[in-house]
Amino acid sequence: MIRRIDLRGETPDDYRAVVPRADFDVEAAVHVVRPICDDVRERGVAAVLEYSARFDGVELTDVAVPREALTRALDELDPDVRAGLEESIARLRRTCEAEREDDVVTQVAPGAVVTARMVPMDRVGLYVPGGVAPLVSSVVMNVVPAQVAGVGSIALASSPNKAHGGLPHPTILAACELLGVTEVYAAGGAQAIAMFAHGAGPCRPVDLVTGPGNIYTVAAKRLLKGVVGIDSEAGPTEIAVLADDTAEAAYVAADLVSQAEHDPMAASVLVTDSLRLADEVEVELEKQVAATRHVERVRTALTGQQSGIVLVDDVEQGLAVVNAYAAEHTEIQTADAADVARRVRNAGAVFVGPWAPVSLGDYCAGSNHVLPTAGCACHSSGLSVRSFLKAVHLVEYTREALDDVARHVTVLAHAEDLPGHAAAVDVRASVEPAETPS
Repeated sequence: MIRRIDLRGETPDDYRAVVPRADFDVEAAVHVVRPICDDVRERGVAAVLEYSARFDGVELTDVAVPREALTRALDELDPDVRAGLEESIARLRRTCEAEREDDVVTQVAPGAVVTARMVPMDRVGLYVPGGVAPLVSSVVMNVVPAQVAGVGSIALASSPNKAHGGLPHPTILAACELLGVTEVYAAGGAQAIAMFAHGAGPCRPVDLVTGPGNIYTVAAKRLLKGVVGIDSEAGPTEIAVLADDTAEAAYVAADLVSQAEHDPMAASVLVTDSLRLADEVEVELEKQVAATRHVERVRTALTGQQSGIVLVDDVEQGLAVVNAYAAEHTEIQTADAADVARRVRNAGAVFVGPWAPVSLGDYCAGSNHVLPTAGCACHSSGLSVRSFLKAVHLVEYTREALDDVARHVTVLAHAEDLPGHAAAVDVRASVEPAETPS
């Protein structure tokens, strides 16, 4: 079912060239979404509604979700689902509160103070996928850190659903109401990202767009970066499990299946130095996939080129592979798992030992599951309170402090042939101005 890549005895110059990867060409998808985004910029909400009809099969007259739909969805929510959401919210809010940063005040010289302030974004647009699966947990993961950061205006968009009268899935609406998010839009895909970036109808432009999505959503975020801030390129999910002979095959297989369940393009990768474990995991996969509800989706993901079992000489080589792969989710199921996990440099999130499956992080670990994919974890971080904050320096100098450094400023300004910069200091300072170099 799942292919094998044997790296034993091999020392590739770049492990990134040999690990499993999907044919995930975001740049090609940018060309597909560009006319959609341009159309939304030019025609606004009329374009959004037309693309909802074309892509979602839903004829709408408005993108805004009525408040009564939110309250009704929460009233009708299964009590057990509500309890699960409340626990997820509470745990994530706890870790987010711990992330809040105080201002950092530095006296660089007597009378010279620089304060680094962390300031929340004014307005953000949160995207929640609602296509293959209604990811209600993504409502929690987007909203809670934004609220803890102190964002003043929060809008959320999710795909319109034909089965629910053109509204997003009712569980998504219920989570919005539970969290107090009342500006909700029935819009999905690239057109939703463009709506947030440019504004359309009742939706005003935002400063930042966050949230996962399919390749076209990711492409729209890449295209519009600069018009609007983005968190990261969070596309189809991926898991890398680094395991040795101490791992339980049934656990490893279950974790590979759990991520394959998300999307036919999902990537499930096992990296192991144990041939016995590889064999046992393959047996478990056949058994577990046959028993799962979304068997075709899971089988497509596991048999795709993005998934595989990578055989390595030892855990040391396995670490080199997972660090090169830079997975959204990395699990460590080895002896001394905690020590090994601390050596993982590139991952959206690391799950340590047999009792911390990725599914826990998807819902109730207290961590965030909106994470960079497709190797972006080597330079990007998962969603957090910091994602919704920006650093602003306050510079406060007394006259004496300016006098103390004025000559250095003017000398450097003249060295760059910017005499106006020097003059702005000279006019204030009580010291002899520096001579202009001839």
